[in-house]
Amino acid sequence: MLEINRYLNLMVAKIDSWLKQLVLMLPNLIIALIVLVATFFVARLIQRTTEKVLPRFSHSLALNNLIASLAYTASLLIGFFFALDILELDKTVTSLLAGVGIIGLALGFAFQDIAANFISGVIIAVRKPFGVGDVIESNDYFGTIERINLRTIDIRQVTGELVKVPNRKVFENVMVVFTHYGIRRVDVTLGISYGEDLERAQQVIKEAVIGIKGQVETKDVEVVYEEFGDSSINCKVRFWVHYNRQFDYVFARSEAIIKIKKALDANNMAIPFPIRTLDFGIQGGVNLSDQLSVLKPEAPEEKKES
Repeated sequence: MLEINRYLNLMVAKIDSWLKQLVLMLPNLIIALIVLVATFFVARLIQRTTEKVLPRFSHSLALNNLIASLAYTASLLIGFFFALDILELDKTVTSLLAGVGIIGLALGFAFQDIAANFISGVIIAVRKPFGVGDVIESNDYFGTIERINLRTIDIRQVTGELVKVPNRKVFENVMVVFTHYGIRRVDVTLGISYGEDLERAQQVIKEAVIGIKGQVETKDVEVVYEEFGDSSINCKVRFWVHYNRQFDYVFARSEAIIKIKKALDANNMAIPFPIRTLDFGIQGGVNLSDQLSVLKPEAPEEKKES
């Protein structure tokens, strides 16, 4: 019985001590609660203000939302630590900061790929090397960008597939933005017969290509001869078109091929089929009939009758 009374007295004394501490800390506790409530209002106000101001400087919705969320979270953390400091829980603040650092380090190692994609997405959103609707080629994928977020870039390939490429791979590897300048050069390769007048053929091809839909009029059409082929003299036709989507390039190239073929046919200029010439001479220039006559043995002379 005496033991029970002693434990009860210790418990009452402890509770009494806690109540006295609570009474002493009550003003600080009230102030800390006021600080926390005010922190939520201030953090929300900062978030809304940030969301309204950022679109004036950045047109990236993902980046704007990220910055607004970070501002909101940072405001809450600052207010929370102020409340703990008012309650004179300095050691708790220090422990929390140390714990946050350790947890952040552990998460950094565990989710380093996600963190790398996130950071790459932030850099892409800030620098804006491309935008939604641009035609790009990256990591062997070619197509139109449909969406940019802080983790992946969605590319719609010309064959219809949707590819989600991680931001880190786009940021680290070579990337070609075809729509950056809004124009693109179209190259068409063909062969001209050895028997044709090359200068006349060049002029006919130039006149045929001029006026293609979407063509950049400030840039000249170029027809240049490149090499002596097996059955033709090969040339390349080069001209520029306005480029906003892949169809602009494909359609212009197809129209150029049709017009060049019609122009050559109208001027009796044929695009030669592959031709192979057989030369039977050791030094060249000998026909098959001549070679056979040389190799044909002479008939033996008839013996005279005695």
